[in-house]
Amino acid sequence: MSQSRFTWLPKLLSRLAKSRLALSECPDAPRPALAYGVQAEDWGRLPVYLQEQGCRFAGLWAEVRDGRLAVLACVEKQGDYLVFETEVPIAKPELGSWSPVYPGANRLERHARDLLGLVFLNSPDARRWTRHQAWGEDEHPLRKDFPAEGHGSAPTPADAGYPFERVEGEAVYEIPVGPVHAGIIEPGHFRFHALGETVLNLEARLGYVHKGIEKLAEGRDGAGLLRLAARVSGDSAVAHAWAAAQALERTSGAEVPERGLMLRALLAERERIANHLGDIGAICNDVGFSFAHMQFGRLRELWLRRNAALFGHRLLFDTLVPGGVARNLDKDGVLALLADCRALRKEVTSLFPVLRDSQSLRDRLMGAGVLAKDQAQRLGCLGFVARASGIDYDLRRDHGYAPYERLSLEHPLHQAGDVAARVLQRAEEIYASLGAIRQLLDRLPHGPIAVSLKPPEPGTRGLGLVDGWRGEILSYVRFGEGGRVSRYFPRDPSWFNWPALEVLIHGNIVPDFPVCNKSINGSYAGVDL
Repeated sequence: MSQSRFTWLPKLLSRLAKSRLALSECPDAPRPALAYGVQAEDWGRLPVYLQEQGCRFAGLWAEVRDGRLAVLACVEKQGDYLVFETEVPIAKPELGSWSPVYPGANRLERHARDLLGLVFLNSPDARRWTRHQAWGEDEHPLRKDFPAEGHGSAPTPADAGYPFERVEGEAVYEIPVGPVHAGIIEPGHFRFHALGETVLNLEARLGYVHKGIEKLAEGRDGAGLLRLAARVSGDSAVAHAWAAAQALERTSGAEVPERGLMLRALLAERERIANHLGDIGAICNDVGFSFAHMQFGRLRELWLRRNAALFGHRLLFDTLVPGGVARNLDKDGVLALLADCRALRKEVTSLFPVLRDSQSLRDRLMGAGVLAKDQAQRLGCLGFVARASGIDYDLRRDHGYAPYERLSLEHPLHQAGDVAARVLQRAEEIYASLGAIRQLLDRLPHGPIAVSLKPPEPGTRGLGLVDGWRGEILSYVRFGEGGRVSRYFPRDPSWFNWPALEVLIHGNIVPDFPVCNKSINGSYAGVDL
């Protein structure tokens, strides 16, 4: 739990009371957050005061409750989390928007509008986001009366006519990229406006592979929820499953065994290292430095093969179960992992100077794709993207969830905010994760790796908060009858990091887009729920 323990909350509540904004504390808050009810007419005023008090916007979602639409928003300060909620009638589901104050709320509000029919009256951007052409204007697939299989089997109309922002002027031209790409990456459309080679504006259009994650979660038990969570974004299988597990375990009052917690952290840090290795190599490949691409790809492959040998899956799918983990480590496994860490540290220690000493690499990466600290804060950026721009927040330290609160972690931080800073940030995070893994293996206690959970009581709610390799993952779970999921919402860091790409590309040349994009590496799947 946070070291702050809401010491800043009285000042916020006093400020809201002076502003005649009434709150009512919710006794059924999704632990570990505190929750407050807000009148619907005050919803649009609330974020002004939250921002004034230094609260960071962390997520927004909605659900159907007793024939009404409940809207929830989460903010964070000093590692503590507050949830605010209000309700509106389905017949007139209108609220003030948080987007004018917190730009990171916009796409989440559009997502809630598309899937549940909410209308945010003063939103600066109310275009369709998630649904594309799959459903009619009056169809909202997350409402309880909408079947998971949808209506009919006719092909979905092509996604034509999306009103991209227009940029006009002499010699200004458009470049459409995607949604189908030359490689095997997921679909996403990027619309550029350029003058010569200089990018004037970029707008991303995502959501082409909507999976129905939130609908598919309904009615699942805890084990089924974790299997689904691991597939929200395949490169973050551990982090998303752990966040969902936290929410589940907090509602059932379960205490995960110490060995199980340590193994979860071990898996999370292995996941972090694998992704950082792969992306550092891919960034180098985007600027023609194939040697680094080959070397980092080789190291990642060895790392993933060890995952498969010891934990059953290269990407660590289904390694977490309710109450703990699915697989144990024997003594030989521990020794193998320790040897891997020593070998990887030696390899990257010889490779990173090669990157630093490459003049052509520095010329392409330094000064490219600069994201200033104030821009990153305004968008709510997370993880290595935020830390490379000088935002010193790490959930493992600042929220202090088990077992990280007992580890001594390094927390690298950079200020330049360019592609080079993001590469260096990720390189140093590899060293930090290797140090964390060494501590976890050295301290790995004996004992069980999982416990049985009793079914959560109907109406109980939990909030999972985990630092994935992209940054903070938030998972909200509400349970219904029989311990079955009534509502699941996973908020991937990419909701806030994707918009940064549209900002940092300004003034760069079009050929720098691939390396700028890879330096952010937002998850398409993480926002294509």
